[in-house]
Amino acid sequence: MSKTNTALLAKFLLTFLAALLTFGFLDYNTWWSVFMIALIGTIINYLLGDLVVLPRVGNITASIGDGIMASLVAYIITILWPGLTLSLTSLTVYAILVMIAEFFFHIYLENFERVAP
Repeated sequence: MSKTNTALLAKFLLTFLAALLTFGFLDYNTWWSVFMIALIGTIINYLLGDLVVLPRVGNITASIGDGIMASLVAYIITILWPGLTLSLTSLTVYAILVMIAEFFFHIYLENFERVAP
């Protein structure tokens, strides 16, 4: 497994843990819906946050943007997925947890040259 794939798996697991703690335990959504929110959020945050925003604006701004983007993506999924319910509290806590996780993930990305970007 390449370093990039390992990093993406770690990013997904961190996002999934944040989603499980908020959308699973606070809002009582199914594991499948939590998994899908984390998967879609990971993909979008990697493509936009890690490949586009991080190299241009740095870690702190990119981490804040990733948290906001993850919460926004989760909210949009709620609109499109009948039966999925997310509270403002869970969306806010999710954004904060993703911001913290992304801050340390970006440090990892910047310190290992074999990891894309």
